[in-house]
Amino acid sequence: MEVSIHSAETKFGLQLHEEESIKQWIVSTIKKENQTEEGEITIIFCPDEYLLKINKEYLDHDYYTDIITFPYSDNPLIADLFISIDRVKDNAIDHSVSFEEELRRVIIHGILHLCGYDDDTPSSQKKMREAENRYLNVWKKFNQSE
Repeated sequence: MEVSIHSAETKFGLQLHEEESIKQWIVSTIKKENQTEEGEITIIFCPDEYLLKINKEYLDHDYYTDIITFPYSDNPLIADLFISIDRVKDNAIDHSVSFEEELRRVIIHGILHLCGYDDDTPSSQKKMREAENRYLNVWKKFNQSE
């Protein structure tokens, strides 16, 4: 599984060691969820307006969001995750968590969508949140410095 991380219209970027840790965490999560080990996931960090344009154009939604996940193929798994850095910053403040923690939650949320999780009902939202928390705990266990 190849995971690449890019930025579009923002100077935001991850430190190399954190980028490598996130890539390993994503691959590990996908394997634990019994998904394919082949494929390519691209994460694109962007500002609000960039993601709003995508949301309007491709999903016909006229509102800001923190992430949009585009799955193109299940086997091999090929997908793009567009993440608004502006929304992540605001969400972190709203939820009284660090920016880094909120960013990881948003990333794993998109990955879980690719693994078959949904969040369109209260029951599925609860399962999604439980899985997010489980994988955030995995992150913390292997990255004790946080």
